[in-house]
Parts: sequence; structure tokens; C-alpha cells
Amino acid sequence: MAKSTTKSTTDEDLELLAELGVDIAPEPTRQYSPREERIIAGFEEIERFVAENGRLPQHGENRDIFERLYAVRLERLRESAECRALLETLDSRGLLNAENDVSFSLEEHLEEDEIDAALLASLGVDIASENDVTQLTHVRSRREIKAAEEVAQRFLCEDFAQFKPFFEQVQHQLKTGERQTVKYQDNATINEGDLFILDGQKVLVAQMGEMFVSDYGRPDCRLRVIYDNGTESDLLLRSLQRALNKDKTSRRITKLDLGPLFSCQTEAEVTAEVEPENDLPTGYIYVLRSQSEHPFIAQNRSIIHKIGVTGGEVKKRISNAKNDPTYLLADVEIVTIFKLTNINRKKLEAMLQKFFANAQLDLELRDRFDIPVKPREWFIVPLEAIEEAISRIQDGTIEQFRYNRETASLTRI
Repeated sequence: MAKSTTKSTTDEDLELLAELGVDIAPEPTRQYSPREERIIAGFEEIERFVAENGRLPQHGENRDIFERLYAVRLERLRESAECRALLETLDSRGLLNAENDVSFSLEEHLEEDEIDAALLASLGVDIASENDVTQLTHVRSRREIKAAEEVAQRFLCEDFAQFKPFFEQVQHQLKTGERQTVKYQDNATINEGDLFILDGQKVLVAQMGEMFVSDYGRPDCRLRVIYDNGTESDLLLRSLQRALNKDKTSRRITKLDLGPLFSCQTEAEVTAEVEPENDLPTGYIYVLRSQSEHPFIAQNRSIIHKIGVTGGEVKKRISNAKNDPTYLLADVEIVTIFKLTNINRKKLEAMLQKFFANAQLDLELRDRFDIPVKPREWFIVPLEAIEEAISRIQDGTIEQFRYNRETASLTRI
């Protein structure tokens, strides 16, 4: 068997090295003071700004307040020999060397005596201090930055009035049991319109940008996320997933439990279609148009529709329409039919009628016994709006819209 060639350092070896004057103590790791940590953290924020924007931070009233902060901070760091020495090995971009400034001309710099003291105060700079770099009150520690580096900053949602009724509706639906909350599964799929509870707040994914491949080779996209406290964020999809993973109490808010819908079809196509093996047929949504000669109906025939749901055949249901007050005591035309599978018909019908309630036809007729009747399920709504509402039910976003009678269309809440 071959002898092992592995060598180990013995106590005798260490003693011999010590006699020869060789320093065998490991080189100590540099420990930064809290003050040095804050200087380094402040410089790293400037580096991130340059990496994200491709230019140096600049002064100017039209600039973001944080960009102006970074511009002032960079000048202070350049002026301090102590800071330059501390940051020299970290300055891979040469930001501390003013000669490398190519992003903007010298005329754009403000002279020291032109910088407004109130602005510096709002930026957290104490101009009375000789070490004003260390007085920056808005600089987080490196540990804080690392923990939140991929979580976008929240800011005021300017159009929150459009989303507030939706959040209130969701809260009501949670109380009534129409919606439930379930534990968020790690890195689960996130889609536009999804709702979550994160850090005790309801969160709506209002918009999703175009997908791209991140530096780590994973698909990602920028989101517009609305919080129920009136703020919003433009964080990345992966960042939202990580935040939901990290919060052990995070929950997904379920969509209204209606099940899938099939696409719009003619009744002949519906009748001829073979049912998929795993789908349970539960009926149809039907849209009818009345053939009544009543003056108001005749004048507005193209936009007066009955929206109903049935578990049987539509033709059989309407076969005696002219004698049924439900159908305005007249024959009806089948405009379109949507096939339903695995769905709660009653919930769906109630949802559609509630959605178009403000456009319900208010008309009283007299039946063949001269008894006044007021038919339900008839609405003054164009077919395009009905089809869009059903499409919104299909993609789970119906709660984000309302029917606008003035424009005869769906508008986002």
C-alpha cells in the first residue's frame, strides 16, 4: 500500500518557525467601527445608483431627493482624505476620482456656498460639522441594506381611490366566507390580479411588466403592487416571492370559487361537443334578446339583454317564452351561449346580476290575466360589455371592475 503523502504541521515545526522569526499568527480580519460601517454603506448606495442609472448622481431641484443626497455625499467623500483612504479598495468604478466624471459638465456642479442649507438639513447633512459625512442620518448599515437590497421602496399610491373599494370588498368577502386565505407555498406562481397578505397587509398584484432573464438566468419581471394602506411598490416578482417566503404568516387570498368557464359557442356547437373525461358539465350562461313589440323594447332592442344561467338545454327553457313574463311575454332570440363546467351556477348567476344591477331594466308589463309583472334578469347592456364581464370572470379579475352606465362599458375600480 502506498504511503500517504499528507503532511501536518507539528508543534516542533511551529517552534522552529518562531525561532526563525516567522510570524505564524493568522492575519486578523479587518473590523470596521460603526462610523466606518456607515461611511462604507453610504458609498455603496452611491455605487448602486450609478449601476442602475449609468451616470453619477446630480444636483438640481428637478432631481429626486435621494439623488441629490447622493450627489452631496459623493462630494463630501471626495473631500475627506480619511474617507478616500477607507474606500480606496472598494472604489472599483473610480467614483472618488473627480477626473473620471464624464456624465455631466463642471457647470452643472453647484459651488459650496450656493448649496441651500435647508436642503442639506432635509438630506441629513450637518454642514456645521467637520465630519459631516458621518452625520448622514439616512444611511443604513450594510446589514440593513443587504437584507432589503432587492425589496423596492414603497411610495404613496396616487390613484389609491380606485383600489380602496376593491380592498374593502375583499375584506367583506373574507368575513362572509366568499374568499378564504391559504398558506403561501414557497415560490408559488404569482399572476396579475393575485391577492396576498404580507406583513399583515393585503397586497394586490395590479400589473405585471414584460418578462426578462435576470443575471442569475431566471425569468423575472417588474410588478406594480398595491397595499391596502394606500402605498405601492414596483418590486420584482422574485422579490415578492422571497418576501412571501420569509414572512411565515403570509397568506394567499383565494379567488371567488366559481370554477372554470368554457369559451363562447353557439348552441349547436355546445350540443355536438364531446365532454372532456374529467369535466363535469354544469350548464350554460345564455344571453337572449327579446322580440317584443313594446315601444321601449323595440326602440332599444340591440342593447336590452337577458342574462341567465341554466343547467338544462337553453332551447327547451325558452320554448314557451311568449307566454312567460320572465321572457317579457314574447319570443326571444338566443344571442350567445357559454358552456359551464365544474362551476357553481347559483353563485355565478348572482355575481352577474349583481355586477349589472345598476343597469337592470325597470319595466312593468301585464300578463295574460292582466296582472302587473316586473321581469328580472333583463339589463340595458351591450353584448360587448357582457362578453367582457364573462372574460373577466374567466381570468379572475372581475372584482377589479364595475359596469359604468354612462359609458356602457367596464371600468377598473
